Amino acid sequence: MGLPLLKTRYTVEEYLALDRESEGRYEYLDGDVYAMAGESPEHGAICMNLYGSLWPQLRGTPCQAFAKDIKVRSGRLPLPDQPTQGLFSYPDLVVVCGPMQFHDEFRDVLLNPILIIEVLSPSTEAFDRGEKFRRYRTWLPTLQDYLLVAQDRSVTDHYNRVEENRW
Repeated sequence: MGLPLLKTRYTVEEYLALDRESEGRYEYLDGDVYAMAGESPEHGAICMNLYGSLWPQLRGTPCQAFAKDIKVRSGRLPLPDQPTQGLFSYPDLVVVCGPMQFHDEFRDVLLNPILIIEVLSPSTEAFDRGEKFRRYRTWLPTLQDYLLVAQDRSVTDHYNRVEENRW
């Protein structure tokens, strides 16, 4: 995650308005809003290769993949005009099967992914492996697989839900 914006606390409504009106992308973590950094050429190439590998596997199934531009909510349903514990993130790749469930009528915040893939960078690896994964495990009951792909070495970590609270 990058550095938080200057305002100290945002409501979910303020965050979503900012993110939807901006040309950049922002993530939300417990009332703080973070501008997302651009990606390296390696990061972009890995994402495109992963998407290219997924697409033929999903073809003809009720599943579809999305790359980078769909947010995922991990947390309680926010209360109006209140900062809330929660995470709105932009995973590198997301797969959803069956009807998509959304946070609101804008249809840009997904609630029911089955697979999330994150391509790790030095600045995000600890968060992606730690707090972000904890929130995904806790707040996304549909999530079955979490894949972490290193961009600076040949390492991929695959976490699979085997029971409700066991990965």
